[in-house]
Amino acid sequence: MSKGISLHIGLNRVDPAHYEGWSGPLTACENDAHDMAAIAKTAGYESRKLLTAEATLRNVRNAFDAAAEALNEGDIFLVSYSGHGGRLPDRNNDEFDDGQDETWCLFDGQMIDDEIYAVLGTFKKGVRVVVFSDSCHSGTVVRELGGLPVDVLLPERAVVGVKAMPPMVAFKTYDANRKQYNMRLAAEETRDAWQRISASVLLFAACQDSQTALDGTFNGLFTGTLLRTWNRGAFSGGYRAFFDAIARRSPESHMPNYFKTGSPFPDFDGMRPFEI
Repeated sequence: MSKGISLHIGLNRVDPAHYEGWSGPLTACENDAHDMAAIAKTAGYESRKLLTAEATLRNVRNAFDAAAEALNEGDIFLVSYSGHGGRLPDRNNDEFDDGQDETWCLFDGQMIDDEIYAVLGTFKKGVRVVVFSDSCHSGTVVRELGGLPVDVLLPERAVVGVKAMPPMVAFKTYDANRKQYNMRLAAEETRDAWQRISASVLLFAACQDSQTALDGTFNGLFTGTLLRTWNRGAFSGGYRAFFDAIARRSPESHMPNYFKTGSPFPDFDGMRPFEI
């Protein structure tokens, strides 16, 4: 019988001690984690939540490591992240498009995309991994949304914030922690780490790289759309159909992304979402 482990990360703020005085307040990220964990619990997963101050680099890495150790071929690891996305300068020359690494802004520091790929590379072949990332890696809302307030562009949505680290905060945070980040950014074990993933990974991202993910009153825009589409399990279809249905409900300014990496798993696209 297959086993399912899930991890749900939600940060309504970060530690200003690391982020040069910026706490990045958000409203609905912890609730996103609660709601995604509820889906996982109903599906029979062994679940864990890491909320705000608990969502540290060490705790997140330990949770990934524990899952990688416990899961075998045919098992599944479900991850949801809701919080700010950030950027750091590429130091191992594996980001050919924009020369920047994308990050999850955890409470005490940023987890670099190369590090996420590296830890996913420790999962055994035949393990399925599904990641829902409700965050962005873009700049300011003014640049991404043409300078108009988000409530003007999306009047039917209860939008209360943007899940993007402001560019000046990104610069100051990197500059103040340059030695630490440069060592991690240039680490040989993380270079092209995505090419060494043996598990089969599906990623649902809240928006395109050039767009901004939006926070809300009760859920982030992406997570809220996902929950309405899932409709307490009434949705029928596989992962690809689930993504397509979410995309149809999403505004063009907030278009989700779907991609796969690692070793193929037979009909992963067609499997019922969240099913162990």
